[in-house]
Amino acid sequence: MQELGLKIGVEIHQQLDSGRKLFCHCPASLRSDNPDTTAMRKIYAVAGETGKIDAAAAYEESRKKTYYYEGYYDATCLLEFDESPPYLIDEDALNIALQISLLLNAKPLSITQVMRKTVIDGSNTSGFQRTVMVAKNGYVEIGKKRISIPAIYLEEDAARRTSETKDSVTFRLDRLGIPLIEISTTPDISNGEEAKQVALKIGEILRSAKVKRGIGTIRQDVNLSIAKGDRTEIKGVQEPNLIPKVIENEILRQQLLIKEKKKVERTVRNAMADGNTKFLRPLPGEARMYPETDLPLIKISDELVNEIKKSLPKLKSDVLKELVKKGISEEYAELLIKENKLEDLRQLLFTKADINLIAKLLVLYPKEISSHEKIDLIKINEKLSIDVLADILKLINSNKISESSIKNVLTGIVKGKSLERTMSESKQLPKSDIEKEIKEIIKQKPDLSVSAYMGLLMQKFKGKADGKDLMELLKKTVK
Repeated sequence: MQELGLKIGVEIHQQLDSGRKLFCHCPASLRSDNPDTTAMRKIYAVAGETGKIDAAAAYEESRKKTYYYEGYYDATCLLEFDESPPYLIDEDALNIALQISLLLNAKPLSITQVMRKTVIDGSNTSGFQRTVMVAKNGYVEIGKKRISIPAIYLEEDAARRTSETKDSVTFRLDRLGIPLIEISTTPDISNGEEAKQVALKIGEILRSAKVKRGIGTIRQDVNLSIAKGDRTEIKGVQEPNLIPKVIENEILRQQLLIKEKKKVERTVRNAMADGNTKFLRPLPGEARMYPETDLPLIKISDELVNEIKKSLPKLKSDVLKELVKKGISEEYAELLIKENKLEDLRQLLFTKADINLIAKLLVLYPKEISSHEKIDLIKINEKLSIDVLADILKLINSNKISESSIKNVLTGIVKGKSLERTMSESKQLPKSDIEKEIKEIIKQKPDLSVSAYMGLLMQKFKGKADGKDLMELLKKTVK
């Protein structure tokens, strides 16, 4: 790729889960019910801090679109309609952004200023987006290579596009103002696969902090240029696995233009599901930034930064290594992390039960019961509280119930039976009775394999005999 003069950087925007919007007290959640009110606007470009109008802003103004904004009486305030000044920045969102910055090895700024970034595609009623740099000079490491992150920003998310015609666009204001962290790397990435790994690493760091989950809460962009070409920003590369394909196609697109002696324009393009892209607008430049005059400077004290450092979360990869080191299988470790069961695991370790058995109780058996009995998993987890699971583990330790009967015991409790009753129903049969039954089955069906006999016996006893004991007695009898 060196001969191409290829330069690649990634840019990630992630919604933070602070509970409220960044510059007002409206809830930071999306709505599906019908809006209560609609406003109409025309938006015009203004000069930025340099005194020039940004090329992207001028392009959007030239489209002469009319914008409609839908809001709710109980969840949209005057700020979203650009009819009042902003509140002070949400401190919880700022703290989450600082936490992520530290995990990205960045240095928080001691004093910073909220800026206005000109955006007149209609996604901001004011024609600008509030953004503030919170840290600089960070990095992530991919193998032995360090990829720099020059700056980290905390900003408002845009309004949500709901429909569009030739002359107008309709936006929903529920998303406008949700806290968003922006992380951009330098163009030091060598190829598409490396870009994918960088995106995955940053994503892992983001998920260790208090961020929103689900479709639309994280957006990944790719910046790319080649020699004799020019910089292109590719928006909305949602799937990390698609990043290499998008990069490959953009290189081919620019190479074709160069071969045809056509100018490669600095543009913003939208990623498609097949890895191709389509034109959105000219690439924005420096001319769109100017200070937010309605808000004071933000001071980030050393005391605050040191306090955040004390409670930095561990990354999933580090937690996974620790769990495997403790003896948990990688499969169960992955599930414990995914289902946020680590605290439950910690609470049950006092029982001294086998750690993989604890993991099964937390992440395996509830799913199996839900699937087999057609019971909602949330209700199952409510029934199988930490106290109930602890009691079951103690009974196993004291040999009052066997591991093979656990699923039956749990199923009984989920269906409303007492632990005592489920224990009684799952009481182990004497070995003499088991041996008698084994001999009877062999007599009736003398030509089966050991595994076939084992299947019949497991079905016959259903938790009233330990699997290991059954196999030992069966092998002894068959022999």
